[in-house]
Amino acid sequence: MMRLEHLNLVVNDLDETVAFYKAAFPHWQVRGGGEGEWNGVYRRWIHFGDDYNYLSLNDNGKGSIRDIKGYDLGLAHFAYVVDDIKSLGARMAAAGFDIAIDGAADSSHKSLYYIDPNGYEVEFLQYFTDIPSERNVYDD
Repeated sequence: MMRLEHLNLVVNDLDETVAFYKAAFPHWQVRGGGEGEWNGVYRRWIHFGDDYNYLSLNDNGKGSIRDIKGYDLGLAHFAYVVDDIKSLGARMAAAGFDIAIDGAADSSHKSLYYIDPNGYEVEFLQYFTDIPSERNVYDD
């Protein structure tokens, strides 16, 4: 078996970033963290997640994220499968985070996209079927 365990993201502000991901994943928590110098720059870092998946968040980011509407190299977005997209949307709205893209919706899935406080685009996706051939339909 192979699975993605974590993403390591450089961010501007740890508290703002955690507030966003805590709204999405209320069961996640800070697993640990520390501080130190990385390539000559002081930073704080935390692992925010559950026992199986997490985000490694590192503060003191500089510069800007690539334009997500452009074609420059870099991360376009990352996605999480959730059990209840409506509840996720309600939690995000209550925490003050607006939907960036009201994504695809059909009988097999529904998705919502948000921009986190650092400019990363994050997709949340609920599947309504466990049948792979129904989940993975592509137009010709």
